[in-house]
Amino acid sequence: MVFGNVFLGMGISIFKLSGMGNDPFSGMVMALADSLGIAYAHFLILLNLMLFVIEWIMGRKYIGAGTFVNAILLGYIVTFFHSTWLHLFGEPQLFWQRTVVVAIGVVVCSFGVSLYQTSNVGIAPYDSLSLIMKNRFPKISYFWHRMFTDALCALICFLAGGVIGLGTLVSALGLGPIIHFFDVKFTKKLVA
Repeated sequence: MVFGNVFLGMGISIFKLSGMGNDPFSGMVMALADSLGIAYAHFLILLNLMLFVIEWIMGRKYIGAGTFVNAILLGYIVTFFHSTWLHLFGEPQLFWQRTVVVAIGVVVCSFGVSLYQTSNVGIAPYDSLSLIMKNRFPKISYFWHRMFTDALCALICFLAGGVIGLGTLVSALGLGPIIHFFDVKFTKKLVA
């Protein structure tokens, strides 16, 4: 779970480095933090506290150590790695470089999510929302609940002046299959 959050933070920071958009939730948090003049890591903790109240009331079974590690430390992990990439490599300037960075971000992020979720020791407050909605409205598949929360985050990101681009699209369409690949080929075997 800890390694999963480290790789997840690394992946989010790589998406941010590309300048081509992030996953909808991270992009929304970055856009709102920038517009309010609050550091990303601090704003993420504040937002996670609000979402944790919902998780506590409606989805207590999803709370575990992973909930707190993700909610409290992920923003600092993203900030650390983003600063490190900027120092080591600078921002990619050419379109092909940025596209390669997005592709690397997808793989690293997917690996992190696979490790974090397969450990089964708590779900992040945001991730619990779709699961809670699935429990409340079981006739609607998890896919549509997750699409709703991600689409809402993408809209808020856009309205707050955030970047919606190739990274956002790849996150929405590409993470699921690659996470599944890592689940089957690596993470479930590791946990077993």
